[in-house]
Amino acid sequence: MAYVQRKISFAGTPETTPEIKPFWDGCAAGKFLLRRCTSCKKAHWYPRSLCPFCFGDCEWVEASGKGKIYTFSVMTRAETPYAIGYVTLEEGPSMMTNFVDCDFATLKIGQDVKLKFVPSEDGPPVPMFAPV
Repeated sequence: MAYVQRKISFAGTPETTPEIKPFWDGCAAGKFLLRRCTSCKKAHWYPRSLCPFCFGDCEWVEASGKGKIYTFSVMTRAETPYAIGYVTLEEGPSMMTNFVDCDFATLKIGQDVKLKFVPSEDGPPVPMFAPV
């Protein structure tokens, strides 16, 4: 049986702190931002002020919004079925996300996905991914 997410919205307002406010401001402006170390040049997710690899200073950079499915799970027993998983971003880090605008039965590990901003109830849009 195929499960397709017809319409999704993020219930609630994403939590923000001063450390990740630029990320949510970027989402509101339609930009997907990552933190990248100014010393070792590695990008990382979840945004933090110090590099998790070398403890160097970090800067915000705009990411491509492209990635590949690393793993996923389809929740078919939910009132509205949904799919979550990890996407390995083109820039290197992996992030947990929801998969939208697709037939969940067609999702595959290694599949190319692209960023899609999904509106939240009363805050900035939330980044999720859809198959290319």
